[in-house]
Amino acid sequence: MTVQLLHVADLHFGGVADLRKIEALEAMLPDLRPDAVVISGDVSQRARHGEFQRARALVQLARQTAPVLVTPGNHDVQWWWRPLIPFAKDVLYRKYRRHLGESLTPTLTIPGGVVIASALTAHGVAWGSLTWNLRDIAVKGHLPASEIARVRHIFKGAAPDLARVLVVHHNVLRGDLSQRMGLSRWRQAQRRIVECGADVVLCGHDHQEGAAVLHGKVVVSTCSTLSTRVRGNRPASFNLVTIEPTAVQVTFFRWEAGRRRFNASDTFAFARGTYTVRREGLVASRS
Repeated sequence: MTVQLLHVADLHFGGVADLRKIEALEAMLPDLRPDAVVISGDVSQRARHGEFQRARALVQLARQTAPVLVTPGNHDVQWWWRPLIPFAKDVLYRKYRRHLGESLTPTLTIPGGVVIASALTAHGVAWGSLTWNLRDIAVKGHLPASEIARVRHIFKGAAPDLARVLVVHHNVLRGDLSQRMGLSRWRQAQRRIVECGADVVLCGHDHQEGAAVLHGKVVVSTCSTLSTRVRGNRPASFNLVTIEPTAVQVTFFRWEAGRRRFNASDTFAFARGTYTVRREGLVASRS
């Protein structure tokens, strides 16, 4: 079965959102007919009620076309309330949960196609993501061992014919323009992602589109932003990820300002031969 995932990130509803682009995306959803819509974080700019309410309206509209999976990014966390207090984290996501659902790490299965599992990398000011760079406070992500263990359990319990898709907010590969990694302890995080059994990772955060392979094993779709904060004055874009039995394709839909619409542009294709071998090994170990 071929599955198409509409991958969007970093909407940043609030002062930097570009409503022309978001409304254009909303209008073309029925024509694109994706099997699922994945929003990989930063739906808000300052974690305000009004920003989450607009994001909720987008999610409800998208659900008229396809199932929607959304997970929070660093801008969606009220990190200033309880920084570095591990037993008082609920308040950090209170507004997000009120408007977008209780689960911070939802899962979604498309029978015969894919199982999609999200992992929380946006923890506010957390010990796991602290660095020596003050600009990274509450910005860097962290992928704890407990999160990846939960995802691994989901993937191992899924039907063997399903492709495994992991959703995180922070970019797992270095940005071409920013030269920044989204995750702290990124080597460890990359190793954990590969070991969890994912075929595809959907992420954002860097505000630049990307399609590449992590360690020769996992296809990574990095989504740009629909806000005014695109890196390098590039056009805003979103990704359409097509997962076939033998290949994964990532197509960038770039904004054309003159026509006020998104159009398909570059497509990157990746063979899935090695992924099939790895999945067969997982199945064999369970039987």
